[in-house]
Amino acid sequence: MTHLRRPARTLIAGLATAGLLLALPAAASAAVPDYDYASPLFGLATAPDGSLLVADSGAGIVELRHGVGSLVAELPGVTDVAPLGRGNMWALTSFGDGWLYRVSRGGAKKVANISAFEAAVNPDGAQIDSNPFDVAALSGGSALVADAAANAIVVADAGGNVDWVATLPSEVVSTSNLQSLLGCPDVPAEFADELGFICGVPFMPAEAVPTSVAIGPDGAYYVGELKGFPAPAGASRIWRIEPGTRHADCGTSSACSVVADGFTSIIDLNFGPDGTLYVTELDESSWAAVEILADGSGGTVNACDFDSWSCSEVATGLPIPTATTVADGTLYATILALVPGAAQVVPLS
Repeated sequence: MTHLRRPARTLIAGLATAGLLLALPAAASAAVPDYDYASPLFGLATAPDGSLLVADSGAGIVELRHGVGSLVAELPGVTDVAPLGRGNMWALTSFGDGWLYRVSRGGAKKVANISAFEAAVNPDGAQIDSNPFDVAALSGGSALVADAAANAIVVADAGGNVDWVATLPSEVVSTSNLQSLLGCPDVPAEFADELGFICGVPFMPAEAVPTSVAIGPDGAYYVGELKGFPAPAGASRIWRIEPGTRHADCGTSSACSVVADGFTSIIDLNFGPDGTLYVTELDESSWAAVEILADGSGGTVNACDFDSWSCSEVATGLPIPTATTVADGTLYATILALVPGAAQVVPLS
């Protein structure tokens, strides 16, 4: 099954029916307008005027401003948004047709075909597969894109030119988390034929699956791993890539370094105005607990100090969080983000 190799592509299908029954943050709906999202929700960003921008993949880009939610650009399949100015932004689509768009109020223009670049160039040299998932704006009018299925970070400009910045390596990981989730050796019958083999395999390689990219206070590119099958716990890393890097294999290149690790299924990175890096873990039991078994334990948002890289938990037990952003000193997150009719944007602090 494809999703066992590159899980980010099927997060919609698996997680949308997860049905997590976890406590929501206190006063979760008090500070944001009540809006009926088509869902699933992926990206979340803060515009220059302090309004929130939500990548609602079922409909397009939603703006939350002055207590009102409105669809400012129809763009089904959108996975992330990066503001450029009032009413202008980069946006990314995926799930079969991965494009970078330039969006202005009321309109969206295709700029660069990210999936076509993967098909033509295939930077990591593995199976051709593309799932553009996260975008960050660079100075000079270009954008960084984390292509989760391609295990690559690419850069595109307003003229549609695409190049690759870096690829992230696979890593040999323990299968103990998935073994525990499946109850090895007594694997449930519905999973035994496909997944029962994992009970006899202690270690195996897992792809990086980069789901997030953010520009740090130092101008460097920071990338978070989801980590693919077998969905290990505590094996997701945050990479630092030197600004301006091109064609780096992060398994060997000195342009890349791991600055933090020990996370589980990173789904988003976001720098706050003070330089704090907020790291969102989709679920503490891993994406497989939710996608395969529909039995997650809840996600976590961590705050990491940029100088020391010490991290502390800001919120835990969140039901399917996919992104955060800071606006006017408040940290917001998407929750129940992949559940139709239940997705929300809520304040965490």
